[in-house]
Amino acid sequence: MAIDLVDVVQAIIDGLLFGSTYALIGLGFTLIFGAMHKLNMAYAASAIAGAYVGLAVILMSGLPVVLTFLLGPVASGVIGFGIYVTCFRYMPATNVLAPLMASIGALFFIDEMIIHATAGSPLSFPAIMDDVFLEVGEYGFRGDLLFVLATSLIAMLVLLYVLFSTRLGLATRAVSQQAVAAELCGIASHRTNAKTFVITGVLGGLAGCMAAAAVGVISPLLTVPITVKGLIVTVIGGLGSIPGAIVAGFAVGGFENLFLLLFGVNQRDIYVFLLLFVFLVFRPNGLFGRANRRD
Repeated sequence: MAIDLVDVVQAIIDGLLFGSTYALIGLGFTLIFGAMHKLNMAYAASAIAGAYVGLAVILMSGLPVVLTFLLGPVASGVIGFGIYVTCFRYMPATNVLAPLMASIGALFFIDEMIIHATAGSPLSFPAIMDDVFLEVGEYGFRGDLLFVLATSLIAMLVLLYVLFSTRLGLATRAVSQQAVAAELCGIASHRTNAKTFVITGVLGGLAGCMAAAAVGVISPLLTVPITVKGLIVTVIGGLGSIPGAIVAGFAVGGFENLFLLLFGVNQRDIYVFLLLFVFLVFRPNGLFGRANRRD
């Protein structure tokens, strides 16, 4: 099948729209790494679990489907707090691998809970504005992806406001820069870290709901791909860089959909990993990461 320029541009547009979910997932990894210099490998699992909880409440109560995008993030925020308490709060500081391994265990635990609750079968997930299709010249914009983009941008703006215009944001940035000095200034680092996990959980739950809505189904099989894509976004953007996570999320989404068009679904992820490899070789600190310097 011949591929023309219109197909290429359309694929990139759709990828950029869906890439907003990758940006939110990448922001979650970035915030936690920036605050604690640790990776929460159960982050995507909590996002998918929150989406499942939101969907279950809607199906059992008959509430409007749009509330899924509110209940899912709330549930993910609660799960995120639980992960902080069980996998990070009481782990000995001398064992730097303990939180990482504990969060990997939490990932598999949450994933298995979902599989047992749903028999491993995918469920239909409600979409918003799926009957809307906007045409601009030769290009088309899916209504559900426009909703995903708009919601993601609003969430990013709210997050930036919290980080740079509130006391919680000031405390979070202080703890990330120097936890001991922040404690001496009266900032409770553990409490601040717990709030960071809740905030990132809410972001992840929103991303999980929107990813499932864009695909049309939700499945436990989404956990590992979203985890991997979130880590790729975090590395490409630069560890701890919020602007980097946003830009890299959109970029990965655009390139992923372009690779899908050019090489098919079987080879798409190969080229996404190749993109990561190129960054690790030629720009290991990511788009906005800073090179580590010795004092």
